[in-house]
Amino acid sequence: MIKHISDTHTLHHDIRLEEGITTIIHSGDSTNSKHPIQNQIEFEKFLQWYANIYVKNKVLIAGNHDWWATKKYNVDKVKDYGIIYLNHEEEYVDGKLIFGSPYTPTFGQWHFMKDRGKLGKTWEILYEGIDILVTHGPPKGILDLSHDSNHKLEYCGDSALFKAVMRIQPKIHMFGHIHPSEGCYNQGTRKFNDIV
Repeated sequence: MIKHISDTHTLHHDIRLEEGITTIIHSGDSTNSKHPIQNQIEFEKFLQWYANIYVKNKVLIAGNHDWWATKKYNVDKVKDYGIIYLNHEEEYVDGKLIFGSPYTPTFGQWHFMKDRGKLGKTWEILYEGIDILVTHGPPKGILDLSHDSNHKLEYCGDSALFKAVMRIQPKIHMFGHIHPSEGCYNQGTRKFNDIV
């Protein structure tokens, strides 16, 4: 069984993991703070928790809050624990091809963000045959409803990612990034065909 989690923002200890999980995938924002020193402390606590979960395969990508992932020594530390870290790359896990990427459209002063006009090129690397696509952010129109600065509802996902997902048709696409808020339930599962 595969378990997907995202946007734990230092609250990872609140997660209850059921028995029978063979692969756990965290799709970014394990940390929260913008301050590098505090973010490093948050990362160290998360890493100890994630490394000690009794699950055969652990996959991790970064999110826009994950300053720690901009430092090679931290990425190396993750890999030293046997955790599969994917930074816009792929790896086979138990016979399934998983591609993971942290990139999201620019919003504020965070990490792993690109201008919406440049994201089309970013997703050109994706191809048919990917079993599980893991991105930090959602495709436009899917679990991405949020309030803008004027408190109006908007779909804030990535339209270029949506086109790429429709083109490559992964069996599963996992993501987080857009949190539930009043009237917006950006969580759960959506099925678009008979693959899943």
